[in-house]
Amino acid sequence: MAKRRQPIENNEVSTSELKARCSAIVERVAGRRESIIVTRRGRRVARLVPLNAESQSLFGFARGAITVRGDLMASIDVDWEAQQ
Repeated sequence: MAKRRQPIENNEVSTSELKARCSAIVERVAGRRESIIVTRRGRRVARLVPLNAESQSLFGFARGAITVRGDLMASIDVDWEAQQ
């Protein structure tokens, strides 16, 4: 009788389970676009992430989501404490 594989709970997998099911776990990370935490003796030691999720830059991440109205560099004619 084949041993039934346990589902990955809380997106965490032990190193021994990762070793046994590496190909399927990597396929899940790539296919579902989710990360999985790897644990050793109950402690979190690593994270598997989809390749392009790791390489995204913070620069430009909100492009198209923010609208600037007016001149950000214009003087607001307010005296700051540091200027007094």
